Amino acid sequence: MHYDVVIIGAGGAGMMCAIQAGRRGKKVILLDHSSKLGSKILISGGGRCNFTNLGASPLQYVSKNPHFCKSALSRFTPEDFIQMVQEHSIPFHEKKLGQLFCDHSAQNIVNLLKDECHKAGAEFQLACKISAVNALSSVPGEEDKFSVETSAGHFTCSSLVIATGGLSIPKIGASPFGYELAAQFGLKIVPTVPALDGFKFKDAEVQSFNKLAGISVDCSITSNEVTFRENILFTHTGLSGPAALQASLHWSAGDPIQIDLLPDLDCFGWFMGKKQQGSRALVKNLLCELLPSRFAEHFCDLYFPSQLPLPQVSEKALLSFCQKLKAWTLTPSGTVGYSKAEVTRGGVDTDELSSKTLESKKIPGLFFIGEVVDVTGWLGGYNFQWAWASGWAAGQVV
Repeated sequence: MHYDVVIIGAGGAGMMCAIQAGRRGKKVILLDHSSKLGSKILISGGGRCNFTNLGASPLQYVSKNPHFCKSALSRFTPEDFIQMVQEHSIPFHEKKLGQLFCDHSAQNIVNLLKDECHKAGAEFQLACKISAVNALSSVPGEEDKFSVETSAGHFTCSSLVIATGGLSIPKIGASPFGYELAAQFGLKIVPTVPALDGFKFKDAEVQSFNKLAGISVDCSITSNEVTFRENILFTHTGLSGPAALQASLHWSAGDPIQIDLLPDLDCFGWFMGKKQQGSRALVKNLLCELLPSRFAEHFCDLYFPSQLPLPQVSEKALLSFCQKLKAWTLTPSGTVGYSKAEVTRGGVDTDELSSKTLESKKIPGLFFIGEVVDVTGWLGGYNFQWAWASGWAAGQVV
């Protein structure tokens, strides 16, 4: 069975590529080992799919080459995908920080992509296990450049697109297949790690965090000089919540993270003001006015267990405590891992690919798009925008 384009992976990037290639008159088939389309889309955004971000730009992406994503992102923008959503009459809303969600269900986005694939003439072969992929010819003009052996038969193609995603969330089918294929063809891989993931802490600290499970705090968190302002959520083993997940993208094993628990407040000045007003309360009780009481009490038990009323607390001791509140430094033992991570950081080295087309520089006709590439966005719709943009870019030339 010969096709102009075989796309391995029928997720967001793969389907976008198929739509674009099909519209150009190419004969396209998408192969996927799953029996269901768009599993990762369906679970995203609490089932409502945070399908893009109005503020998406290269600044929100992490890569060994931070310039690589510029070309694709500039040519297929959030507004371009929003237009597709509107053409399908899908109601949506902005939740916060430019994040766009479906009003009803992530299934709307899967249906959009599937319908556009069908309109463009692209075919699907689901529940398809791939046993071998080989290069046949690199001679210009030769139709068959690649062969793909599968449980559904033998396919040949002129262009082969790898849109297999990363290692995140194995229970919905994530696998290292795309990286293994890149390595088979001699492409370099930037080491992969789970990202947009909660932090875990050492056993001694876990005992402390265990008491705080379920508490959310609005704060700013800094990892490797990149700061995010959102909520953190204490879990039984560490930290989760949007701010922690964002920070994990910039974190490497052994790095500390720093938390400003009161980012909008000069807390030393605030305590001194209370002192001047004649307050005789304990520091612990005053802190409960600023932070969730269970957290405030626990934090004081750890770092300021004094039972002295405020007038008897020295300014030096108060300043030291406030510095801890503004720069609470912790060193995670790791992240939760691929089972919960939203995405995979690292992947096919961008040095191996054309930034304009996503085609391999070494192997003509071989393309890598989406999460399998070493381009990872922040939480908030950025990774879907990379999927759409990279799939669109490859779809113009396959």
